[in-house]
Amino acid sequence: MAVPMKNGGMKKTKVLYYVILSGVTTGIGAFFGAIIGTISEQIIAICLSFAAGAMLYIVSRRINPRS
Repeated sequence: MAVPMKNGGMKKTKVLYYVILSGVTTGIGAFFGAIIGTISEQIIAICLSFAAGAMLYIVSRRINPRS
């Protein structure tokens, strides 16, 4: 993530800020995912199926942009 931003002409401090911000949000998401994951296996299945569906939609739109 940092290399394209740096090659695009961003300042090092701004690149570092965005990388840290991205890492913090990833950690927060992992924390809440771990908490929700301990509640029920059905919730995990629902969350994973939603994520898989979203990924399939994104990939299919990239492959065939007309549909």
